[in-house]
Amino acid sequence: MRYADDFVILCRTREDADSALAEVRAWVAANGLTLHPTKTHVGDCRVPGQGFEFLGYRFEAGRRLVRKKSLDKLKDSIRAKTGRNRGDSLECIIADLNRTLRGWFGYFKHAHPYIFQSIDGSVRRRLRSLLLKQRMKRSHIGQGLGLSRLWPNASYEQSLVNLRD
Repeated sequence: MRYADDFVILCRTREDADSALAEVRAWVAANGLTLHPTKTHVGDCRVPGQGFEFLGYRFEAGRRLVRKKSLDKLKDSIRAKTGRNRGDSLECIIADLNRTLRGWFGYFKHAHPYIFQSIDGSVRRRLRSLLLKQRMKRSHIGQGLGLSRLWPNASYEQSLVNLRD
C-alpha cells in the first residue's frame, strides 16, 4: 500500500478543515493513493495537545518547537563527537561539533529560542568533562573546582558555534 504524506493544510475553521480533508481524500483516492490513517487528522494546533509534527518540527499551542526525535538525534551526535575517550585535540573536536551545530541550527533556527540555550549549555558541559578527563591524566588538580570556573564560556567564544546569537 502506498501513502500520500508530507503536507499540511491549514484552515480558519473546523468546517473548512473538514471540507478540505474530504477534497483531499477524493483526490488521493482518484489517484490510487491512500492517506496514512494515523497521520491524518483535523485539530487546532493553537490548543495544547492538538499539535502536529512536520519535517522535524512540532507545532503546538502557537509555538514552533523542535520535534523530540530530532532533538534526540542531535544529542546522540553531540555525545558521539564528545566522547571522553576521543583522542583528538579540543580544536579538532570543536571543528567537528561546529559543522553539526551550524547545519542543525541552519535548519531549526525558526524553533522556539529556549532550546538553543539548553543545547549550548549541554555542549559546553560535555567539553568541560572531556577537558577534565584530559587534565586528570596529567594531575589531580581541579577535582574540587567548579568546571565552569576552570573553563568559562568565554574560553570557547572564539572557536565554538554559539546557538543563542
